[in-house]
Amino acid sequence: MSYSWNAKLLATAFKQDQFPGESLPEIAFAGRSNVGKSMLLNALTNSKLAHIGATPGKTRSVNFYKITAAKDFILVDLPGYGFAVRSHQERGIWAHLIEDYILRRQTLRLLIHLVDFRHGLLPKDRELQEWTAQIDVPVLIVFTKADKIAKGRRKGLLHAYIRDGLKSIEVPFIVSAQDKTGIVELKQFLTNYLDGE
Repeated sequence: MSYSWNAKLLATAFKQDQFPGESLPEIAFAGRSNVGKSMLLNALTNSKLAHIGATPGKTRSVNFYKITAAKDFILVDLPGYGFAVRSHQERGIWAHLIEDYILRRQTLRLLIHLVDFRHGLLPKDRELQEWTAQIDVPVLIVFTKADKIAKGRRKGLLHAYIRDGLKSIEVPFIVSAQDKTGIVELKQFLTNYLDGE
């Protein structure tokens, strides 16, 4: 089976009433501002889909991308949270935008929670984990920046994070947009996940 994804921008929303109509299943990506989300989205789609900025927190909107694949779906890029260099008020607006999307979107099938493999779950990540557990949203943890950790340490570190407690529908994936570690495997999982609906 081919895991080729062809992506095009469908909509950019700065508020809820700008969300596009619900049709195809949606997979949303959320994570801290410096987790490497844009690089990962570009690696998954083999394109320059998401803008990579020098300053964390570049994504200020909810971006919807139509993915033409074995089974078409919408990839949703949520604003990063954490230490983004923005005003407190603006960060509050983002939080509401993320919350509105996750709570109200009937077509949301899976939330991909991106976590920096070097640090594991930080306080804001744990907040997201606790909140999604309360509202019963399926979550898959994907650890990013695997290239920053020696290959021999990865398995032990993953097991340590799992023992420490995390919410994920599957054993977390370990990926790197830099050297493409785990990219094909993640695409394969997501394709099969959508096929299983």
